This record gives sequence, C-alpha cells and structure tokens, in this order.
Amino acid sequence: MSDKLLVTFSPHIRDEMTTSKVMLHVVYALLPAVAVSIYFFGAYAVKTYALTIFFTLFFEYLFQKIRKREITLHDNSALVTAILLAMNLPPNSPWWLIAVGSFIAIIVSKQIYGGLGQNPFNPALVARVFLLISWPSQMTAWIKPVPLHKSFFFDAVSTATPLGQAKAEIISHGKIVGEYNDLLNYFGGYMAGSLGEVAAFALILGGIYLLIKKIISYHIPLSYLVGFLIVVVPYWVIYPEKTLNPIVHLTTGGLMLGVFFMATDMVTSPVTKKGQVIFGFGCGLITAIIRIFGSYPEGVSFAILIMNAFVPLIDYYLRPKSFGEAINEK
Repeated sequence: MSDKLLVTFSPHIRDEMTTSKVMLHVVYALLPAVAVSIYFFGAYAVKTYALTIFFTLFFEYLFQKIRKREITLHDNSALVTAILLAMNLPPNSPWWLIAVGSFIAIIVSKQIYGGLGQNPFNPALVARVFLLISWPSQMTAWIKPVPLHKSFFFDAVSTATPLGQAKAEIISHGKIVGEYNDLLNYFGGYMAGSLGEVAAFALILGGIYLLIKKIISYHIPLSYLVGFLIVVVPYWVIYPEKTLNPIVHLTTGGLMLGVFFMATDMVTSPVTKKGQVIFGFGCGLITAIIRIFGSYPEGVSFAILIMNAFVPLIDYYLRPKSFGEAINEK
C-alpha cells in the first residue's frame, strides 16, 4: 500500500478525541474543586451537586424526547453544565432554585438554539445571571464553611464573602476598613462563597490539567488575567484603601472558575488564537471594571456573557482567508 494512492472520504484529518471524551476531561479537571467544596460544605454541597446533575440531565432528556430528537446525554455536555452551574450556586441553595437554574441552562440557553455547538452564550452563566436577577436574596445567601473532619451535617450560619464584605465597606465608608490578609485560607478555599469560589488552588490544578491535555490553550486564561490585572494593579497602587489586594482578587470570587472553565468554553469563545486573546483580555477588563467601579462585588459572569455576544464579530473579522480567496477578490 505504501506505493499506491489511497483515496478516502473526508474528513482526512482524524483524531480519537470525541466530544464525549473532551467533556469527560473537563469533568476530571473539575473534580479537585468539587472535592474541596464538599470538604468545606459537606451535605449542602453534595445535595446541590446531586440535584443540579439530576435536573440538568432530566431537562436535556425531556426536551429531546418531546422534540423526537436523538438523546445525547452520552456526550456528557449536560453533565459539565450541571457541575459548572452547581459551582455558581450557594451551597445551601433550595431545590426549586436549582430546578429553575437547570431549566434555564439546558432548555433556554442551549436546546432552543439547536443543542450543543449552537448556543451563543455559556448556559451555566446565563442561568446564574437569571437567578441572580430574579432571586438575589437566595443567590447571595452565603454560609460559613465547616471542614469535613469537624462535621458533614451542620447548621448553616450566614456570613458574607470577602468580596461582598469589602464592597459593602466601600459603599458605607468610602474605603475598606477590614483586614483581608488571610491569603492562605483564600487560596485554600476556607471562606464563604459559591461552590466554585472556594477552591482557587484546585481550579488552577484543573486548569493545568486541561492545558496539558490540550483541551484548552493558554490564550484565553493568560489574556484574561492580563486584562484583569492591568486595571486592578494600578488602581490598587494608587488607591489601596478602595480595592482589595490583587492577590485577594485572584483567589476570591469566581475568577479562577471563569478563567479556566467558563471563558474557555469552545462553543462560546472565538476560534482563532488572536480572537481568543481579544476575548480573554475583554473578559478580564470588564471583570475588573465591574469589581472596582460597580456596586456588585463580582463581575466574572457578566464579563464573559458580554464578550460571548462579541464572539461572532471577532470570528468574522479575524477568520483566516480561504485558499484562493485573496486572488478572487482582485
């Protein structure tokens, strides 16, 4: 066969990596963060993950069954959406909030556009923002973490996140009056927040795993961080009393989840490397502007969704020319 011409049907470039395998790698990358959140929030975290997975898979199956389409639960995309949605929710979220969020993520944000690969916005983030606007009290009902070795079932005690507390102080006093120097706990996840806000080191490990497996490239995460820090660092140097230390910003809130797992969603991010750099930089820039100058302490969800809207435009102007296209234009 080596001296013969082999003729086959397209595509001629083949790879064993399937959609299902890609999504499984994302799940594997999220497991360390899932474990950390369960360690700090015990039964609350387990309940939230279990209900979110159940409702998202149920709505995916139900919609495709009603529309008489192929059931695609095997591609694991709904499972990834479920875990990411759970990580964007408070640990003690009520079941109905999880059900509504799952419906928005799967039906409204994904299936009505045609399913996987057709949705213009990240489904988990659309659901988070919808829930946040509709039920702000439930979506900001944070509880104090209790390490697993102390208790798996515990009574929830309300508290504020570091970002939320700092923002409240700025609004009330015009400056930060508290101490926010517990960097080890912030990095390790021992603080209040959503399930995906309390595991910066675990999310970084997961992001490194995805980079090694080439599921994602460095372009979006790196440009995201650059766009974020290019605003936060100078502002902190000039007005240290009006914003948190940049390291605190990096290790609290949903920044690491957004950098490695939300902004890098291959469906809702640009195709070209240049486009990914612009996209990531814009996400970081908007996140920083919202955190510093907005009344809302977090900005990751809004920043990524805003930049999702620009992805078609970015791809249009940065798409490579087809072979012979430049000649035909003359």
